[in-house]
Amino acid sequence: MLRHLIETGRLPLFGFFSGVVIGFLFIRASVRLIRAQVRWWPGNVKPGGLHIHHAVFGVVFMLIGGVAGLIIPSSALVWNSVAAFVFGVGAALVLDEFALILHLDDVYWQEKGRTSIDAVFVAVALTGLLVLGLRPVFVDDLLVARQEGAPLGIGVAVAVLSLVLAVITLLKGKIWTGLLGIFLPFLLYVGAIRLARPGSPWARWRYPRSSRKLARAQWRESRLRRPLIRAKIWVQELLAGRHNLPPPGAQRAEGDAEQ
Repeated sequence: MLRHLIETGRLPLFGFFSGVVIGFLFIRASVRLIRAQVRWWPGNVKPGGLHIHHAVFGVVFMLIGGVAGLIIPSSALVWNSVAAFVFGVGAALVLDEFALILHLDDVYWQEKGRTSIDAVFVAVALTGLLVLGLRPVFVDDLLVARQEGAPLGIGVAVAVLSLVLAVITLLKGKIWTGLLGIFLPFLLYVGAIRLARPGSPWARWRYPRSSRKLARAQWRESRLRRPLIRAKIWVQELLAGRHNLPPPGAQRAEGDAEQ
């Protein structure tokens, strides 16, 4: 596999992918140890009482990896891969606090903090597909049309059609279907044809409150999608820890106050 990555020039991409995965697993292990108040673990970085979030370190890693990637010659594949790995580690640290950046609030262990895990999962999934050699459908449409000698306009039209289907799928609230469909085109057709999720923009625009489509969408959401969401949350919490729990020591302090 390593030889194939080198021959296809995807070794730096694999370095980035590895950096994201390893960086995410490390930082989640770290924050869980800190949350559990494990004494031998260093804990949060607080110079002068200022809590420095790990997204700050992520930005530094991304700058180092990005600048190194610009300086290192493209022929030095191994060193480019190392730079990509450093950039990937930094990206993982930043994405792990994506919810904090989005809300401009420390929601790391709150319910809103799950957005960070979703962001990391999306990054890992899309990068993994690129490592496997899959190309975005829009690029693939143009390349296939060019290789087969078809007019450029046909390739552009097919690419635009795929883009429209992806937008419709995302508007229907099918985020994973739309994102993965960028690489697996048949998912775009499935996502664009199937019913939208009840709370999606498409449902608000196209499904009146008393319509059968909305009723069917709500039934599918409660009976089919909710179990899948619970399974996804179970996997996320297995890797990243439980969210929306009281801070360590809060229950003890509450009990002391009652006494």
